[in-house]
This record gives sequence, C-alpha cells and structure tokens, in this order.
Amino acid sequence: RERERERERERERERERERERERERERERTIALAPEEDLGAFSEVILAQDRLSGRMYAVKCIPKKALKGKESSIENEIAVLRRIKHENIVALEDIYESPDHLYLIMQLVSGGELFDRIVEKGFYTEKDASTLIRQVLDAVSYLHQMGIVHRDLKPENLLYFNPLDESKIMISDFGLSKMEGSGDVMSTACGTPGYVAPEVLAQKPYSKAVDCWSIGVIAYILLCGYPPFYDENDSKLFEQILKADYEFDAPYWDDISDSAKDFISSLMEKEPTLRFTCEQALRHPWIAGDTALSKNIHESVSRQIKKNFAKSKWRQAFNATAVVRHMRRLQLGSSMDGGGRRGTRPQGPLTPDPAGDQLGGHRAVRGERERGR
Repeated sequence: RERERERERERERERERERERERERERERTIALAPEEDLGAFSEVILAQDRLSGRMYAVKCIPKKALKGKESSIENEIAVLRRIKHENIVALEDIYESPDHLYLIMQLVSGGELFDRIVEKGFYTEKDASTLIRQVLDAVSYLHQMGIVHRDLKPENLLYFNPLDESKIMISDFGLSKMEGSGDVMSTACGTPGYVAPEVLAQKPYSKAVDCWSIGVIAYILLCGYPPFYDENDSKLFEQILKADYEFDAPYWDDISDSAKDFISSLMEKEPTLRFTCEQALRHPWIAGDTALSKNIHESVSRQIKKNFAKSKWRQAFNATAVVRHMRRLQLGSSMDGGGRRGTRPQGPLTPDPAGDQLGGHRAVRGERERGR
C-alpha cells in the first residue's frame, strides 16, 4: 500500500513536470523580434511573433528589479486589463514570467499615434473629430459600466489600430486606472495636469466624471490643435484648471460649430455633478446627430498641433504623485497669486523644462504668439 502511494506521488510529480514543460513550450512560441519604443519609466515594448500562427504582438517587458516599490501599479494594470474586452481598448492577450522579467503580451496596434495621423492627413473635419470622440466615449462608457475609471485619458494614450484611413481608435495604458469601490468615490491624485479634472487638482474626492472631463479636453484639442489651459507659470496653469477658465479663441474657433462648443462645454463643466456622463455625451447632437461640420480644418489644426505638441514631450514618464507635491510647493489655494497676465499660446516645439519633467503631458509652454482677434 505504501509503495502504491509512492508510485502515485511519483506519477503526480511527473505530471507536474510535464505541465511545466508544456508551459515552457508555450512560452517559446513567442519570440522577441526588435525593440519598438520606450514605454513609461520602468518598462519597454518589443515586437513579437507567435511562431505557430505568425500573429504579431506587442510585448511589454518589465524588469522585476525595476518593480520594487511599483508592484501595485503593474498589479493594478493587469487586474484592470484582465477584466475588459472592447473593440476600442488594447487587449491583454497573455502574461509570461521569467526569473528576471514580467511579460505582458498585448494586442498589437500599428496605426500610430493620434496627433501623427491628424498631421499626416490632407483632409480633416469636425466629423472626423466627432467619430474619434464617439469611439472614445463608447470605450470609456464600457469601462464605467464595468466599474473602472481610467484616470489618465490623453491623446498619447489613443492609438490607431492599423494604418488604414478608416482605422478605429484604441485606448491604451491602464497603469493609473482604478476599479471603483462601493462608494464610487476616489481621492488619490493622479493623471496628467493638462487633462486632469478640477476636483482632482483640488484634492477632493472624485468619481468617473474625471474621465469625462479629460474627453472634453481631448475634443477641444482635436478641433483647434492647442490645449485649453496654458501658462508658463504652474500655479496659474493649475488656477485656470481649478476655475475651468478656458475660451474658444478667435480666429481658431471661428469655423467650429456651436454644437461642438456646446458638447465640449458640457464635458468641461467644473461641477462634476453637472458634467455630462459618457451616456449623455453619446446622445449629444454633435456625436449622435449631424451637427458636426464637414469643412476642412486640417491646415489650421495640424499647424497648431505641430507647434504645441512635440514628441519628446509625449514620451515623458509621469509620476502620479508629482501634481500634489508640486501644488503643495506652490501653495495653491488661499495663498495663490491671482496677478499676472494670462499665458500666450505656445510657439515652436516644446522643450522639457526641469521643473516640469515629472509632470509630463502637454502642459509646458515656451515662446509667444500674438493671439488672434
């Protein structure tokens, strides 16, 4: 009887060894081909191919030694990605682990970044922008229904699925996403300053409404090529956001429909309880109707994008706690200096300034341009 139990244990050990060999064979099915680009502060993405099917993937490679102190961030991203499946969201296909690295096998999107594609176009209209924003709203509405808040929506997290003109848009990067709790309220300050909602900067509890604000900011940029909030002085930049102090400046907005402006204003509403939800935004005539204009605005929008958004700035990593630390240093709030002129529109390529590097995103301004009247 004892010998029989020992034989059974040996058979189980052999089965486990075979399972491990199978897992190893499965890992070997995917091979890295070439580095693609840096991604974030502690990982990179490489192009990979499944040897059996020939299918291509993007593999996010994360050195384990770089995860020290950041474990919760990657664990959160994996937890979020495992839950979601939507045609406009980059999918997590699988996860592999080696002694030194963690590999996230991601759906490959090959169409390039949002701003690059707009600049490359020869023809671009409000209708094009409306179609883009509708896809983003569909995806974010799905996330919200799943109890997930993205918390870092911005143009560089929007990628085209393929190089075709009719390609769909995809949302990527869920490192700062959060699953809502029972109270549906969060308080951790995170995001990229130029796109973050006033309640986050004010360090107030917030909800999924922060994503809707960010979509409004993205829509604003898609129609003019520059950000709604801008100033060389950080405290004044944050003050503008806190007050929802933005304008539809002439001449850049002269050819944009009132419906588009109303849509943006409904999303960039300072009071979260009055702000449009994704569902409300999807029903707005600029999205669901035919109020988006077909006039070609490519020349003006692409010119402003090239002036105001430089790729070196897009690549900057963002420390999720930097905003709060920076705000405390600047003593925002009652001690905020209300004086000084409002910043001018940025001109020329952005260059990272030491004070702003950690903040990332599209916030820096350098140079001046006379504002149109």
